Amino acid sequence: MQRLGTHEVGIEQGSQILFSDYLDGGAMWTGEGPRELRRLVDFSQPFRAPPAVQVSLSMWDVDQKHNGRMDLSADMVTAEGFVIVFRTWGDSRVARVRADWLAIGALGSEDDWEVE
Repeated sequence: MQRLGTHEVGIEQGSQILFSDYLDGGAMWTGEGPRELRRLVDFSQPFRAPPAVQVSLSMWDVDQKHNGRMDLSADMVTAEGFVIVFRTWGDSRVARVRADWLAIGALGSEDDWEVE
């Protein structure tokens, strides 16, 4: 459990099209086997420490003739941002994907003391 030792809590959310590979014959649409895509997300302002980040699938367009395999996660979470990771494998043909995300964490305050 993440405990927030501050009275200021920040919540930021966003939505990002990760790819539209059917438009240009990209690897998610035409490839086979393990495939991975990473997209950096920068927060509008830094949190005090790495926040809790939840990533969810908000649009998923796949070829109906193949199995739809997908793994979506947040990686490398810092106070400044994180990386959305999309993975597929096998014969899955993924045309496009949009991911929504939500970050919740402590914010710094001008009343905070920095002891060195």
